[in-house]
Amino acid sequence: METTEAIANNLFTANNIWMMLCIALVFIMHLGFASVEAGFTQSKNTVNILFKNTLTPVIGLLTYAFVGFSLMYPDAAKGFWFAFDGFGVAPRANSLTPEYGNFTRWTDFLFQAMFAATAATIVSGAVAERIKITGYLIFTVLFVGLVYPIIGGWQWGGGALSEMGFYDFAGSSIVHSVGGWGALAGIIILGPRLGKYVDGKVIDKPGSSVPLATIGVFLLWFGWFGFNGGSVLSADPATTSLVLVTTCLGASAGAIGGFLGGLIAFKRLDHGMLLNGILAGLVGITAGADVISIYEAMLIGLIAGFLVVISAITLDKFKLDDTVGAVSVHLTCGVWGTLAVGIFGENDKGPMPFLPQLYGVLIVGVAAFGSAFSIFWIINKIMGLRVSEQHEIEGMDSHEHGIRGYTIVYDE
Repeated sequence: METTEAIANNLFTANNIWMMLCIALVFIMHLGFASVEAGFTQSKNTVNILFKNTLTPVIGLLTYAFVGFSLMYPDAAKGFWFAFDGFGVAPRANSLTPEYGNFTRWTDFLFQAMFAATAATIVSGAVAERIKITGYLIFTVLFVGLVYPIIGGWQWGGGALSEMGFYDFAGSSIVHSVGGWGALAGIIILGPRLGKYVDGKVIDKPGSSVPLATIGVFLLWFGWFGFNGGSVLSADPATTSLVLVTTCLGASAGAIGGFLGGLIAFKRLDHGMLLNGILAGLVGITAGADVISIYEAMLIGLIAGFLVVISAITLDKFKLDDTVGAVSVHLTCGVWGTLAVGIFGENDKGPMPFLPQLYGVLIVGVAAFGSAFSIFWIINKIMGLRVSEQHEIEGMDSHEHGIRGYTIVYDE
């Protein structure tokens, strides 16, 4: 009996350590997002985008602690968090023991909170260079505090999506497409940056640092080891190993798809499309990383890499200005990855059904886009979302922060 108990405790400890490591890896993704967005935006707005990316995980963690965890996982949060029993109530006695699950409730909360903050960060890059800080922060509080956990609870909290057979292993839809739908709503209401579309032509607005954007993509790839690996919700060797392999192969194939797609579309070796191809492959593989083969992972990633190029071109056709390609990466490839589960996925019960995946995509899309559009629309009507033309032309760093990103010269 003592030996069995010792083995159980050791397994519990190993699972908890793995999950805490994954939390750290997902946290690093915020540095990746900040680097990518700062690198892809103009130097006059560098501090502005970094300011938003610093506050976004802060808002995500706090709002998830107050209401998000309770909305998304009511059974797990009951008796602990503010929304149920009042602020400051002590956790249940079994929250630090194997009876709670494969890891402690503290670990459970923090891992899920990191996902919530990630969904909000996706919006930041798409609406960059013309949105007011106040409007963005209000949106983030409402979106990550209410919209994301409610939709997430429909799947991971045992809600309607889960009951109808929808499957999303680590969040191609629940995290990435939710953030992507929010980004799409934002760029529709904001409109394009000044001078982006002139006489039917798309005017390139070069980012401030290609090296920084490249570093950011590799940081995101690194963080995805925790994002997908942690979604196993244990340190199970077989499943964790498979997930990390399919994740990396999907990213690699996505890079090839983005590289070839950019070459075909633009007749050049487009580094931006190569980088976004990696992210596209990662997003595409996230929904089914544990139920597909390594060869299917490559195919899903390759298609995602092509799709991110097609999506970016299509958005420009409709004059939808996505500063960093967030909609193309997270929405387009999030939808593709979710549907791919119904095409390629197979678990111990047999092939994964396609229709629940399609219905889930539609339900999540209507809920996320409708909510985000409503929030942005109300904020815009009450206080305005867009900065003045002068601020946009001269850059928001000087006007809103009094400091430039690269020269470190303070304005009077």
